[in-house]
Amino acid sequence: GSEFGVGDFILLDTVNEDKFMDNLKLRFEKDRIYTYIGETLISVNPYRQLDLYTPEHVKDYRGREVFERRAHIYAIADAAYQSMIRRGQDSCVVISGESGSGKTEASKIVMRYLSAVSKPSSQKEIDRVKNLLIESNCILEAFGNAKTNRNDNSSRFGKYMDINFDFKADPMGGHISNYLLEKARVVTQQSGERNFHIFYQLLAGGDAAQLKNLHLEGGPAKFVYTCEGGPENFKVKGMDDRKNFQDVVKGMEAIGFSKAERESLWRIVAATLHLGEIQFEATGDELGSSVKNSAEVKIVSNLLGSTEEAVCTALTARMITRKGEVIRKPLLLAQALFTREALAKSMYERMFTWVVQKINCSVEVKQGEGSGTVIGVLDIYGFEVFLINSFEQLCINYCNEKLQQLFIELVLKREQNEYKSEGIDWSHVEYFNNQIICDLVESSSDGVIAILDEECLVPGDQHDSAFLAHLNKKLAKHGHFVSLETNPDAKELDRDRDFQIKHYAGVVTYSVESFIVKNKDTLYQDLKRLLYQSDMAVLKEMWPEGSQPIDAVTKRPYTAATGFKMSMISLVETLSSKEPHYIRCIKPNGTKSSKVFDDQLCRHQVRYLGLLENVRVRRAGFATRLPYEQFVTRYKLLCNDTWPLPKCSDDEATRKIIAFMSCTKLVKFGKTKLFIRIPRTLFFLEREREKAIPRMAVIIQKVWKGMKTRRYFRRLRAAARIKRFFKLYKFRKYILKVIDTFKDVQTMSDLGNSLTWPEPPPILKKGKDYLYKIHRNWRAKKLVEGLSKLREEELRVRCIAYSACRKLKPNWGLSVPFPLNGLKNESNPRNALFNQEVAALKSLNQDQNIIYSANVVKLGRNLKPADRAYVFTDKHIYRLAADTYKLGKKGPIVTKQITSISMLKGDSQGMVIHTSDSSGDLVFYVAGGR
Repeated sequence: GSEFGVGDFILLDTVNEDKFMDNLKLRFEKDRIYTYIGETLISVNPYRQLDLYTPEHVKDYRGREVFERRAHIYAIADAAYQSMIRRGQDSCVVISGESGSGKTEASKIVMRYLSAVSKPSSQKEIDRVKNLLIESNCILEAFGNAKTNRNDNSSRFGKYMDINFDFKADPMGGHISNYLLEKARVVTQQSGERNFHIFYQLLAGGDAAQLKNLHLEGGPAKFVYTCEGGPENFKVKGMDDRKNFQDVVKGMEAIGFSKAERESLWRIVAATLHLGEIQFEATGDELGSSVKNSAEVKIVSNLLGSTEEAVCTALTARMITRKGEVIRKPLLLAQALFTREALAKSMYERMFTWVVQKINCSVEVKQGEGSGTVIGVLDIYGFEVFLINSFEQLCINYCNEKLQQLFIELVLKREQNEYKSEGIDWSHVEYFNNQIICDLVESSSDGVIAILDEECLVPGDQHDSAFLAHLNKKLAKHGHFVSLETNPDAKELDRDRDFQIKHYAGVVTYSVESFIVKNKDTLYQDLKRLLYQSDMAVLKEMWPEGSQPIDAVTKRPYTAATGFKMSMISLVETLSSKEPHYIRCIKPNGTKSSKVFDDQLCRHQVRYLGLLENVRVRRAGFATRLPYEQFVTRYKLLCNDTWPLPKCSDDEATRKIIAFMSCTKLVKFGKTKLFIRIPRTLFFLEREREKAIPRMAVIIQKVWKGMKTRRYFRRLRAAARIKRFFKLYKFRKYILKVIDTFKDVQTMSDLGNSLTWPEPPPILKKGKDYLYKIHRNWRAKKLVEGLSKLREEELRVRCIAYSACRKLKPNWGLSVPFPLNGLKNESNPRNALFNQEVAALKSLNQDQNIIYSANVVKLGRNLKPADRAYVFTDKHIYRLAADTYKLGKKGPIVTKQITSISMLKGDSQGMVIHTSDSSGDLVFYVAGGR
């Protein structure tokens, strides 16, 4: 069809904002939603389906240079793909823009194109990876996307996907990284918005029996967490929740989610909804809270695979340890409500992370296959400004600042600095560098995140107003920070609540309410233990930290803001290591109309995206630049003087190639690089190279095949002979070494235990293990044959003790004395009295054998030590006076009442015998122990 306006903003006759906007508007009205700025693509959301993505379009753009066809997202995707193939360099496609500008849809189009153009192959594994990468989109959208006032399918998380390609440019796997899921949406939504899609999809798409088992009859109107946005948002125009749910199930089956795993996810989704229905009331003394509707607690406990009592306790009380004692602390009504919402948010967030990890397990490159080259696709939240902007908006807008800074570094700043360093004539183009705003948020000394973290560490009650006061103190003189305290003219701000940051995209007012709570992201250990103790394997896997005992001391985790900052820094480093290709998305209006072009809204986006500055830099600059070495390596076959190996420097060889191809007037020579002004020059060189490659390939192939075949047969014949003789030699040599090493073993005092075994060749490693086992068994038999019956029994007990307790007591059974009946032996000067008293007790209580006896130091309830003699028989435990061996007032403990035994680690002889006896547990140290 006809072109409207110019397809590349660089070709504008006059570069100013009005001309830019006129061209953008004209193209939008004529359904030309894509326009270039050099190799950067500008994409305007059409808010309707366009016939631009057919197989014919894929064929048109496959293998073509960017400017050979009309501006299209396929051209950028293909540029990333061809860059990876030609230079073996990792590429990435960075998609940016504000919420509702079409970033998610753009990322899906890029993914579908890369899947379509990868070379057809008969390998089932390649087809499987292609399908998995596409199927994962619908699952991630269901669990991570939601309807907002700006976008019916808004990504409420950041996603970066790496697609791995092998040397044939076939997809062989991928990896998805997710960032900052907006989990607050689980428990509250603004008017006109919805919760995450999966809630509505399950309610609409689940069959009657499934919904009955999950207690989800009644639809979205029944649940608090799905109706806050208003009943008019239960269904979204153009979105079929029932069909989408079926697509999610099919995608899960394709990726490898088992039926049990899918059912577990539906139970967690249902449990999240029912958590919102649990209500609380204050207790009579108002020092605690209780559940008003126990029926909902019962439903939640069944869905989570727990007990009603455990869920109720976890929501209304905390278990804390103080001086080794476990104390139950009731939660106030407000605390119980906070705990319920924290559980719902954390449970959903952890489920989402588990789903991403499950997808990664299916699509990741298998170990040992190598990662090849990579194309990354970044689809992350756009800049957000709401009526009330909170912690999440600060993180999201900080993310956009980092991506804008990356764009400035790679496209504007680096390009201009490169011209200067290479000695190319250049007039500097001014642009706004937003590094100062990034530093305002992320500085480790006086950044907003650092100040917030400091406030979270303050002991006692923490208040958001104190955080704002701290900001005012530290950032009072910063040019991009405003509050009523620092600027009395900002009357629209609340003194104790609001502050502003002058972002590159405009001024945003943030409310500090809940900043500290959201940053600490607290979830009590009681709730983690509750989820870990579930009978659902999936839920147990999601919460491994729940296995820690109640008195465990754990390292303080990173705050939510610091963790997000670290992930953003890592993401920017990842993107910087790849060759970037940019898609800048623009939202044409705020009403989601396919006919309206809001000039003021679009003008604002053009300004904060720095598109005019980009046009000016690209108009004055060069389309392509290549290091001389790289240029010679790729194009040396075009000139007879440089093929196969140039006999001069890379600089001179480059000049010879350019002169031979008659392109001298179309390029500039820098100090280390060749600069090509227009893309057509590069297209010409590529076409000539493609013509020359077949000729060179035939020559190389002929010589290589003959040489390779001759070499192969010579090596094969020699290898077979060497292998046969070498095996026999190594076998004889090792056996002789073993015989020589153990020739005097029967006369040695330790029967050869101190001897070092000869190291066998790899082929005999199993044989060495077998010989070693034979020697150990023979030596053990010899040692036991020389022991008395009593000594043998004591040794047996030592072995049992060592096997049972070696993690806690590594020296038990080895260096520690272990007399079975120490008080009966002659080493006890009062053994006669002991034997007399114990004989009477045995006769009275019908005991058969004394298993163990020893002097101990008993610890009472107040940890007061006292000397005692403990006697363990086959039926009772006797606590005797240390001097008279008389039975204490509490009498014996029946051994059947022993429930468990605890002991201190290391060399300490301290033990606790837990019993169900009314007298309580036995806490003691064996006499002589520490």
